[in-house]
This record gives sequence, C-alpha cells and structure tokens, in this order.
Amino acid sequence: MKTQWEKLAEVKFYTEGPALDGENNLYFSTMLGGAILRMDPQGRITEWARLRCPNGQRILQNGHHLVCDTQDRSVVELDPDGRFVGYRVRQKCAGRSFASPNDLALDGKGGFYFTDSTRHTGQVFYIDAAGKEKLVADQMDYPNGIVLSPDESKIYVAESTQNRIVVAPLAKPGVLESPFEVFVHLPRNTLPEDPDRLPYTANLPDGLACDSESRIWVAHYGMGALQVIGPDGDLLRTVPTGIPATSNLVFNPDENTVYVTGGMAEPGPGCVHKIFIDYN
Repeated sequence: MKTQWEKLAEVKFYTEGPALDGENNLYFSTMLGGAILRMDPQGRITEWARLRCPNGQRILQNGHHLVCDTQDRSVVELDPDGRFVGYRVRQKCAGRSFASPNDLALDGKGGFYFTDSTRHTGQVFYIDAAGKEKLVADQMDYPNGIVLSPDESKIYVAESTQNRIVVAPLAKPGVLESPFEVFVHLPRNTLPEDPDRLPYTANLPDGLACDSESRIWVAHYGMGALQVIGPDGDLLRTVPTGIPATSNLVFNPDENTVYVTGGMAEPGPGCVHKIFIDYN
C-alpha cells in the first residue's frame, strides 16, 4: 500500500466529523468554531450550518444530517440545506443522562449509535428507526469513534484514554451478545504524555472507519497517522496524515481516497487533508 497526502483546506478551528454526500460535497465541523463547513468538488468552502459545538456527523439516505453537538448535549437533525429539523436526543437517552455526545454510526435498519465521551463513565447508546432508546454499554473510558462491521454483526469503539479499540458482537441492533473486549492496543509515542505539549505527545484513537475488506482505520490523535487494523486485530499499516491532532476520516466510495480532519492543536488551527491510496 502506497499513500500520499494533500492539504485541501486550512481553517481557524480544529476540524472534525467529515462526511460526504452523493454529489461528493464534503462536510466537516469546526467544533469550537460553531460551524459545519461544506466543500464542493471544486474546493470552494462555505458555511453550511451553525450549532454550538458540532462534532461527529453522518448523512442519512434522505440527505439529512445527524450531528453530535457536544456542548448542547444533543444529537441534532439538519435538513439538506443545513436547517434545523429537530433533536433526535438531548441530555438524556434510555433514561440516563449523558454529558458529551461525540460520534455516530448508522445501521441499515434506520437506527444509529452514538458515544458519550467521558473518563471512566462513558456510554454508548442506540436509537432505532422508531425512536426507541437503548443503553448499549457504560463504564467505558472515553468512548469516542464508533463503527459497525460491514455485515453489522460487530461494533467497534475507540476507547481513547486507554489507547485501544474494543469490539463486541451484536445479538441484534443495540444489544450486545457479549461485553466489549480489547480488539487492539495501538502504538504509542516514544515521548511521555505531556498536557503542555499536546497533541504532540498524545496517544488517543479518535474517529473510526471500516472498509469493504473489514479493515478498521483509526484516526490516531497525537500520532499524526491513520492506523490500519486487520479483521483479526493485527496492525497492518501506519499511514501518515500530516496532521498532528488527526481527528476523523471518511472514505470516498471507491476507497482509493480518504478525507482526514484535525489540526495542529485545539482549538486550532484546523485543516482537511486528502490521502490517495494505492493498494497495489
């Protein structure tokens, strides 16, 4: 596998939540900047929507977006023009409070999972197409990125402060067949972690994506890389991104291109890079 990255955009604020629509418009959130930006195929960037602190997002089949608003403690639905439709969930889910909605995964039945990113008491929730809410897991150490396997039989979560990815089989949507277990421990920086030098000494898996070969791609914040993990949990490849605080990723449908968000630090500056992948 050969890779090469190219900078597409540099903006004031750290970026997150990349998503592509059917016309290859790229959307990404600026978190503390409060905006979701839209980049068209010609590279023109416009402000598409404004929330308090937009984070992870996914695009539904009808073109609506689901967005985690971390400061508002909500998952918001926006229409294809970025207008507010309503809250899918806010402050409580399945009868439990949540503090920091971070990222989402859609399933093929019209439901979605989302992570609540807190230390030691993090949670994962599921809301089905009819709006029924379920607690999937709790007592996690900063659950962050989340993704389903292609056949939706497994769910993977980045447990950021443990620098690992965990996995669990699903008995049915929103219900684990058995508890989460460690899928892979990720590489670490050789320098000791130093809050004054973040992100350069951090080791925090953030966003996740799964390709058609069931490889898990991990946006590794602090490592400036994507980690490519095989279906059996083996580290296959480390792909440099050019972004120290790599936050998240989304594939183009052909999987030969991946768009990566993040920045030099938080709250900024932020950027979006495109990585070309040659699998030969």
